[in-house]
Amino acid sequence: MDCVFCRIARGEVQARTVLQDEHLIAFDDIHPAAPVHVLIVPRKHLANLSAAREEDALLLGRMLLAARDVARARGIEEPGYRVVMNAGEHGGQEVFHCHLHVLGGRPLGRILPAR
Repeated sequence: MDCVFCRIARGEVQARTVLQDEHLIAFDDIHPAAPVHVLIVPRKHLANLSAAREEDALLLGRMLLAARDVARARGIEEPGYRVVMNAGEHGGQEVFHCHLHVLGGRPLGRILPAR
């Protein structure tokens, strides 16, 4: 398998690691969309959220808690941050290995219009 995120998780490709454990790795995005832009990638290869199964629920929860930890470590927990997961081509996914984006460090604005 030549998945770049799998290769990063195995240490075959260098990345600026923010945190890691036996389940996931978090590293700086090489094309940041905000002053803080960290990717959280499970070590287990899942193409995207649609490929996740019930047994992946704990792993997905760990990813969200890692997003919180990244925000704290990078000093963006207050005033706030965004967590995004794209799924599929129409969802904007570019690397087909499930991952979260943690974005912050500036006002990001609304995704959807206010009601």
